[in-house]
Amino acid sequence: MSDALASPATGAAPEGRIDALELTALACGLHDDPFAVLGPHDGWLRVYVPGAQAVDVLDPDGARTSLHEQGQGLYVGRAPYAQPGDGASYRLAIRWPAAEQVTADPYAFGALLDEATLQRLAQGSWREAGEALGAHLTEVDGVAGLRCAVWAPNARRVAVAGDFNGWDARRHGMRLRHAAGVWEIFIPGLQPGDRYKFAITDRAGRQFMKADPMARRCEEAPATASVVDDPAPYAWNDAAWMRERGARQSPAAPLSIYELHAGSWAVRDPARCLWDQLADKLPPYVRALGFTHIELMPIMEHPFGGSWGYQPLGMFAPTARHGPPEAFARFIDRCHAAGIGVILDWVPAHFPDDPHGLAAFDGTSLYEYEDPREGYHPDWHTMVYNLGRNEVKAFMIASAIHWLRRFHIDGLRVDAVASMLYRDYSRQPGEWIPNRYGGRENLEAVQFLQELNGTVRAECPDAIMVAEESTAWPGVTAPVQEGGLGFHYKWNMGWMHDTLRYLAQDPIHRRYHHHDITFGMVYAYSERFILPLSHDEVVHGKGSLLGKMPGDAPARLANLRAYLGFMWAHPGKKLLFMGGELAQPAEWNHDATLDWNLLDHPGHLGMQRLVADLNRLYAREPALHALDADPAGFAWTILDDSQNSVVAFVRTDGQRHMLAVSNFTPVARHDYRIGVPLAGRWTELLNTDASHYGGSGQGNQGGAATGDMAAHGQPQALSLTLPPLSTLYLMHEG
Repeated sequence: MSDALASPATGAAPEGRIDALELTALACGLHDDPFAVLGPHDGWLRVYVPGAQAVDVLDPDGARTSLHEQGQGLYVGRAPYAQPGDGASYRLAIRWPAAEQVTADPYAFGALLDEATLQRLAQGSWREAGEALGAHLTEVDGVAGLRCAVWAPNARRVAVAGDFNGWDARRHGMRLRHAAGVWEIFIPGLQPGDRYKFAITDRAGRQFMKADPMARRCEEAPATASVVDDPAPYAWNDAAWMRERGARQSPAAPLSIYELHAGSWAVRDPARCLWDQLADKLPPYVRALGFTHIELMPIMEHPFGGSWGYQPLGMFAPTARHGPPEAFARFIDRCHAAGIGVILDWVPAHFPDDPHGLAAFDGTSLYEYEDPREGYHPDWHTMVYNLGRNEVKAFMIASAIHWLRRFHIDGLRVDAVASMLYRDYSRQPGEWIPNRYGGRENLEAVQFLQELNGTVRAECPDAIMVAEESTAWPGVTAPVQEGGLGFHYKWNMGWMHDTLRYLAQDPIHRRYHHHDITFGMVYAYSERFILPLSHDEVVHGKGSLLGKMPGDAPARLANLRAYLGFMWAHPGKKLLFMGGELAQPAEWNHDATLDWNLLDHPGHLGMQRLVADLNRLYAREPALHALDADPAGFAWTILDDSQNSVVAFVRTDGQRHMLAVSNFTPVARHDYRIGVPLAGRWTELLNTDASHYGGSGQGNQGGAATGDMAAHGQPQALSLTLPPLSTLYLMHEG
């Protein structure tokens, strides 16, 4: 309590009553140590229930003794059998205007978290953060209820308010455990589905209603309460998948990812949970297209739908927009049953400043840096996590492990890594604070990412961590013990920007930009890469993938087919945002669904067929994926034919050899000579200009054989027809 509300040295008044200042503090919701006055004390029992009509105490045999009202909702009486720290020693019968409530007394229970747990929390243990903090249905002293704990070291008072107490923040004030700055209470009788928040009073006496940072379930936006989650574990059926997924996600495996926004993929049936609708439709669709994984844009609870989930506040809760947590688990299970892995976008870089969230959580900059030059993100008008605090790091790592363990998520794609690594990211001179060495690197974020990836590798060794990192930071996928960040894969943003810039050129001008299509191989093995054609490239006026292509409608389709063929042959795992397989003309709109009626048009249906065939060929032929991270798996055949805008290269796994040839002009090249490393017949396995895909149907009649001629430093060569705006795949058959 503050000095102004402190009790006299003599303590409680006769007959167990408390003095006027103590009572006023309770009635005003300002008492910072309610356990000191409520519950059993020296044979007396005090119960604070404003609005009640009467309170009886029931002894272990069920006999009733009436308590007397001191005033303002405080009831007092003798209860020698009521033992402090033993919540089972008595019950309260509280008469409300509408009914009587029989319950255990939350102030009869002793300390809930042991000292060792508190010490580990203060040291930044992610295990303790995930297991000790938040709201957990459990039993204490044989009584069922909700154990609540929240980290708020600078708060003056914290209480739990919710449906169970009429949202009266004067009741259920919590006990402060000073060693860790954690407040705790056990509330008997709560059930799954009950709503609650933490009522936090800061040092200035201002009260804030905050959602539980550790909540496993939340109300559907725009409502903001946390919801008591059902602790019953989901009965998984994916044991075989979980045993095999490590091999399915290795650098030597085919990894082809379909990125999507769950809320706008398909028309929603308002009568059904979205996760159950998606479970029926999405896995079979993705499997039919040959993708190995889906990647969900963030589905953690977020207040603003227009952020697409990238401004989350519920780092442990699937958004209620799409259904309850158990429905999300069912969806993952169905994906695994179909042989589809699930990657989640996860956002540890920043969070929104909504008043019910983490910003100024206990009246101070607790989760965020205090100085806006560190703690405010100018691009997104959000708060930046203070990853230099042990407790904040523990909170974030606990979140990552939660998704991987509870929901069997196969990997996390960490958003906006570049914004975490650089203190001057999107900041002008004078708007950022250098690190302790005077540099621009965020050393706290580097350490956090290394700890995060090290923890995931130790706890969930078959899961993958993917970095969306847009700079040349060295060693993103290098091991932590070698000074790297420890990710499994990195998005190749440079390849994406270069190649899209090239494809946006009119074909007549591409000869002057030839390096844009070839430059990616200069650094292709500096990291383990994923080639991403992501949602970021089809929003905010950038247009769709098809819309970026030059020419009339048939030319745009042909350009995009050739580009996708080049991408699937290029070293690096693959990622395509939803709608790309339909050649959607308009950019993505999160408030609408994909334009599925495009499949009534042959050119768009042909694009979908091409994506499916590319995926099947990519998965079937180890030459296209087994040595993705090894320079021995790639060799240029034609690198410098800028005049004809042609590139050609060979992919190999050491056994089989695949030749990929791209012609990025609308002119067919006949008798085009390409040197190859092996003599014999080369079978044409895929041609993006095939009439089946909506192309002109030109090609090589199923393949070609080498002639007695040299080219491009090779002793033999193929003479091929290169269709206009096309990519060919030819496999050496001997």
